[in-house]
Amino acid sequence: MLVCLNGTFIPYEIANLSINDGGFLFGDTLFETFKAHQQNILLSPQHLDRLERSAQLLDFPCDRQRISSSLVQMAAALKSPVSRIRLTLSRGDFQGLAWPAAKESRFVLTAAEYTELTDDERRVGAACITAPNQRGNPVSHLPQMKRGNYADCLYAANYARQSGAREALFFDQEQNILEGTTSNLFALIDDRLITPPAGTLVLDGIMRQQVINAATELGIKVDERKLSRVELNQAGEIFLTNSLIDILPISSIDGQTVNRGNHWKTILKTLLLRIET
Repeated sequence: MLVCLNGTFIPYEIANLSINDGGFLFGDTLFETFKAHQQNILLSPQHLDRLERSAQLLDFPCDRQRISSSLVQMAAALKSPVSRIRLTLSRGDFQGLAWPAAKESRFVLTAAEYTELTDDERRVGAACITAPNQRGNPVSHLPQMKRGNYADCLYAANYARQSGAREALFFDQEQNILEGTTSNLFALIDDRLITPPAGTLVLDGIMRQQVINAATELGIKVDERKLSRVELNQAGEIFLTNSLIDILPISSIDGQTVNRGNHWKTILKTLLLRIET
C-alpha cells in the first residue's frame, strides 16, 4: 500500500495519526474514493470538484493544489493494473470542540491494488437487501457529501454481508428507494432510466452523473425523481453504480428476483469509453 501524508510519502508500517485527530474523535472528515487503471486516475477533476464543494460548505480546509500534486506523484508510483485510491481530509487535532486552526489540517492518500468486477459477476448480478436502519444525515441542511461519519452505511453494509447479500438499500418512510450503502441506483421503466434525485439523503455520485451523461448520449431519457418499492419490483432492470464497480446489475431484492434487462451493457460500454479519455 502506498501512503501519502500531507504530501510526503511514508512507509505503510509507520503511518499513524494522533488520538486527538477529529476523524478519530468525531468522524469529522471528508473523503473521496478514486479508481486508477495503471497510472491513470479516473475522473480525478470531478472527485476533487465535489471534495472542494463539500469543504466550502463545512468550512473545511482543502488545499486542492497540494492534493492534486500529491495525486500526480501517487499515480506515477502505481504498479498494479487497477488501484483503489482513498483521499481523506481531516481538520487535524482537536482541543475541545472548537475547530483547529487551518494550518493543523491534514490530508491522507492511500493506494492499494483493486480487483475489477468480472463479466461473470455482472452476469450473476448483485443480491440486495433492505437496510435495517434509516438513512441519516447529521448535516441535513446541506447537500449530501462524502463525510467520514459513515456509521449508518457501515452498519447496513455489514448487515448485508451477514445476510449473504452484496448491498443494502436504504428506503425512506414512504418506501421510496434512496441509495445503497456505497452506491447509487438506477431502474429502467417504460424505456426511461429513473434514479432518485440527489439531495440531503442521496449522494450525487460521480459515477451516477457519468451514467446519466452516457444514457443521454445514447438517446435514453433520464428522470431524476422518487422511485417506489413497487416500481422497483416492476422495472425492466435495475443496477447499482459507483466509482469502483462502474455498473452492477441487481439480481434480487430481499430474496425476490427482479427483471434482468440488457440496457446496462450498452450504457457500460459507452461509460467506459467516456471515463478513460
